[in-house]
Amino acid sequence: MKIYTKTGDKGKTSLFGGTRVPKYDLRIEAYGTVDELNSYIGLIRDQKIDANTSKILLIIQHELFTIGSMLATPPEKKVLKNGKERLTISKISNESIELLEKEMDKMNESLPEMTHFILPGGHPTVSYCHIARCICRRVERITTQLSDESSIEPLILMYLNRLSDYLFVLARKLTTDNNAQEVQWIPEKIS
Repeated sequence: MKIYTKTGDKGKTSLFGGTRVPKYDLRIEAYGTVDELNSYIGLIRDQKIDANTSKILLIIQHELFTIGSMLATPPEKKVLKNGKERLTISKISNESIELLEKEMDKMNESLPEMTHFILPGGHPTVSYCHIARCICRRVERITTQLSDESSIEPLILMYLNRLSDYLFVLARKLTTDNNAQEVQWIPEKIS
């Protein structure tokens, strides 16, 4: 199988189902940013982290591919006029969101109470988590804009919102795991 098709040479690409759109289409921007996020999560998974975190991040990577395929499928290609599905794609579930919540709850049990905002950094792995969190927030913003223009499965936005929270808590856990220091942001008083 050749990786290049030459069909995108004029700035257009195909959505799932064959619809051709410009490469700057908001739907393309949404699932392209999901792909960027997935790559950063792979980078986190490649670091020295515990087995459970690695397992959860692999699950998240699979879920992000599912979200990407959902975003790459325009609403008109999902359902025929008679209400039957035309294309069968995997979908994100409530269980996916619940997994993130359970993992956050477990991590939070061993973390010190947060009393201030925290500055990103302290260790490369922690910084990768913060970058992934920021990308997750960006894809959430893009997908929210897309949902204003087109039909989007609401669980996608819920998952992305929860995932950015998970990545923040994971950054705090990895700070502890790596004996790094959390630096609090304390606003300076203006004289």
